[in-house]
Amino acid sequence: MKYLIVGGVAGGATTAARLRRMDEQSQIVMFERGEHVSYANCGLPYYIGGTIAEREKLFLQTPQSFNARFNVDVRVNAEVVSINRSEKTVTVRNLASGEEYVESYNKLVLSPGAEPVRPPLPGIDTEGIFTLRNVTDTDRIKRYVTENSIKRAVVVGAGFIGLEMAENLHQLGALVSIVEMSEQVMTPLDYSMASIVHQHLKTKNVEFYLKEAVTAFRKENGQLVVSLKSGRELKAELVILSIGVRPDNKLAKEAGLEIGVTGGIKVNEHLQTSDDDIYAVGDAIEYINPITQKPTITYLAGPANRQGRICADNIVFGNEIAYKGSIATAIAKVFDITVGSTGVAGKTLKREGIPYLESTTHSASHAGYYPGAIPMTIKIMYAPETGKLYGAQVVGYDGTDKRLDMLATIIKNNGTIHDLVDIEHAYAPPYSSAKDPVNIAGYVAENILAGKMRPIYWRQLIGDDVQEFFLLDVRTKEEHALGTIPGAVNIPVDSLRQHLNEIPKDKKIAVFCAVGLRGHVASRILMQNGFAEVYNLSGGYKTYQTAVQKQSNEDIYANLTIEKDDHIYQKTPKVKVQTLKVDACGLQCPGPIMKLKKSFDETQAGDMVEVTSTDPGFARDVQSWCNSTGNRLVSLTSEKGVITAIAEKVEAKATTQAAVGPKNKTLIVFSDDLDRALATFVLANGAAATGHKVTLFFTFWGLNVIKKQQKPAVSKDIMGRMFGWMMPSSSLKLKLSKMHMVGMGTAMMRNEMKRKGIDSLESLIQQAIDNGVELIACQMSMDMMGVKQEELLDNVSIGGVATYMERAENAGVNLFI
Repeated sequence: MKYLIVGGVAGGATTAARLRRMDEQSQIVMFERGEHVSYANCGLPYYIGGTIAEREKLFLQTPQSFNARFNVDVRVNAEVVSINRSEKTVTVRNLASGEEYVESYNKLVLSPGAEPVRPPLPGIDTEGIFTLRNVTDTDRIKRYVTENSIKRAVVVGAGFIGLEMAENLHQLGALVSIVEMSEQVMTPLDYSMASIVHQHLKTKNVEFYLKEAVTAFRKENGQLVVSLKSGRELKAELVILSIGVRPDNKLAKEAGLEIGVTGGIKVNEHLQTSDDDIYAVGDAIEYINPITQKPTITYLAGPANRQGRICADNIVFGNEIAYKGSIATAIAKVFDITVGSTGVAGKTLKREGIPYLESTTHSASHAGYYPGAIPMTIKIMYAPETGKLYGAQVVGYDGTDKRLDMLATIIKNNGTIHDLVDIEHAYAPPYSSAKDPVNIAGYVAENILAGKMRPIYWRQLIGDDVQEFFLLDVRTKEEHALGTIPGAVNIPVDSLRQHLNEIPKDKKIAVFCAVGLRGHVASRILMQNGFAEVYNLSGGYKTYQTAVQKQSNEDIYANLTIEKDDHIYQKTPKVKVQTLKVDACGLQCPGPIMKLKKSFDETQAGDMVEVTSTDPGFARDVQSWCNSTGNRLVSLTSEKGVITAIAEKVEAKATTQAAVGPKNKTLIVFSDDLDRALATFVLANGAAATGHKVTLFFTFWGLNVIKKQQKPAVSKDIMGRMFGWMMPSSSLKLKLSKMHMVGMGTAMMRNEMKRKGIDSLESLIQQAIDNGVELIACQMSMDMMGVKQEELLDNVSIGGVATYMERAENAGVNLFI
């Protein structure tokens, strides 16, 4: 037997190697029109950017090594220009000499791959404009960036390769601008997931234009000028075209082989073309998608390798193995984040008319109490009746790849969301949590499928449709103050049961929290208290906020100029270097804001404060805090899950109370329950952080919250001593209002707070004192309960009703806890 293979790299080279392992005697010839037969195609951008330093590491096999190992006749610079199916021959052109010759075959395998799209735009052949497909293209780009000073680069197209090129050019020091015709980057993703990538690109100072198209190129004063449809013009020394690829079907089409609706070479389940003696593999073939059952193409190395193995076995053993199709599992590094997708996106399911449900979850990469836990977002799509998993997308930092692989395995095996729940993963604190993010995604989907939670999606809460909903924000007051959905009413989940009468029963209720967990708890409370239509925002406010804010990042280089000395200068003066650095990593909201506020209290107008935080909401919170306090946010960056904000203290402007309204806050603290005490001081500290004067008035049982842990001996009558025996001796002895469970529940609460980096009640009390919160103990209550002033914290003053009323008259908010 004689086997001919057209094309090397993933599909062709794998087929050749497998053929030899299965058939030692037959003649195998492989033709490759380029110079290289087997190389790491996916590593090309990283060689250009310098991450892969040695060019030789790109090559997996040379013609010589391939021949020595597998006894395959490898002919490079050899292009197959035609196929004579009746004679079972191919015509080959030697690209070095121009000579043509004919080679016969018993079986022929086509692996021509895909070719980059290069639209016929004016000036597209101008020097400095490149596409990236193979090693030859890579060498040309590498040589160009080495020999020329590349200060600005434009990448046209924001797919996986486009973003990888943008990152690597950025790594070389170029100012990178991306132009994308779609409304989002990375089209395999759904918009809400792509929006996370958009916001990350902003933190890297990458300029990108969405819903924008290139109309022409020209050279002007030694620079490339890229003209856009909007009328903008971008200047650059280098342009990378990453508009997309299409199957290289020219040879097959001219041979009369059937071409599919996608433009790919049509194959059956055994990877045979319409000619039984010709097989095809790789980026050029069209097959049936196992989920949509529609023709599709996948431009990925993994499926090409799998196809090569199946193809070889079917040639040798007679079509015994069926190719099940690819679910297009893909992953990419985009600066610090990892972005992956598998299966079918929600927008594709919608376009194909396939009913589906979706849910979005936000989890930590590993146990929160172990250092370095970073947020991760998972979106899954599944059948509304059976829960069959259709697709999944993951955006995160550490561990994104293994979660994507877990999801892909379930999809590939026709699994359901119930299988996600049942996954038994390897757990240790540095690697995961007891409930892995994939398990969590399954739990949420099960709740939706079982009717225990009705999801609502961010698109339903924008535009006119939002009017039919009562928007209920169940986050804390501090979180609500930092930004919310317009028109939302804030009732924190922990006090929801006491405010049910404030929620209308004749409207649809859209509940939301930060990521969806507290929203689920709130929705269950409402559903079991007679509220008929309750919906929980999928992915919470985090998903909504990321999706609705500005996505593109245009004109960020407008204030930069490149001078004759080849250096980049800012037209505006550089900002003053910060004077104080604050580490708030590991703290949850509002901890980072509290530390920022405390630092500002210690600085002068014009000073800079740099804060680092791992709380994903801090990026938004710090902007809101600066806006509400009148300070200036100088910069906001993110690297490997750590957000860094630099803010400048701005001198306070004089204003009148009448102009702004009363800003003071008063709270009456009647309860000594641990959870209510925590809520009290979280609210107080949050208000104090935004510059408000806060007074806490402690009465009756609330006095126990502000008792000293080490109290002096004091003289009391019998009733005073009895009260002292029966009441908590200090804040350390307070109990939960619910689930105290003989102390176990309270201990669990304190341990959970410590594990998640949430300040203890004692720490919150001290922060309140440090922030100038006024603590007043009710004299009448002290007399009734036999509490002496010496037993209370040193910063507590004594007052009566008149004292409270004076503070209340000058306050805009009065709360009773």
